[in-house]
Amino acid sequence: MSKLREIISTKDAPPPMGLYSQAIRTRPGQLIYLAGQLAVDLDGAVVGEGDVGAQTRQVLENIGAVLAAAGASFSNVVEFTTYVVGRESIAPFIEARTALFQRLFPEGGYPPNTLLVVGGLAKEEFLVEIKAVAALS
Repeated sequence: MSKLREIISTKDAPPPMGLYSQAIRTRPGQLIYLAGQLAVDLDGAVVGEGDVGAQTRQVLENIGAVLAAAGASFSNVVEFTTYVVGRESIAPFIEARTALFQRLFPEGGYPPNTLLVVGGLAKEEFLVEIKAVAALS
């Protein structure tokens, strides 16, 4: 875990129900606000139409590319906000995220995440959108 990120956890509040932390404290520095990323490739084509797991993988790949362009990585992420279309998308999203987070956060220390179930995203084909905040020194 980066020195910029300190996981905050208390037994006086309910524990996380998944791969996220109750809170993170970050040191002064620069914050990067990533726009919500969707499951599109470099040509703008939808990846994984109808497949929440495939879309989750592409979305996180896109987030990784934006972080790298800013001189950051997933170890700099201090918050995620995730949007999934329909309750039926929750389980496949969590399954894909669980598999990916083992690689993206090998030391644990998962950023806080707010998961929202929505009726739709920018295009009907999109099932997952994730935005992030990262901290740089």
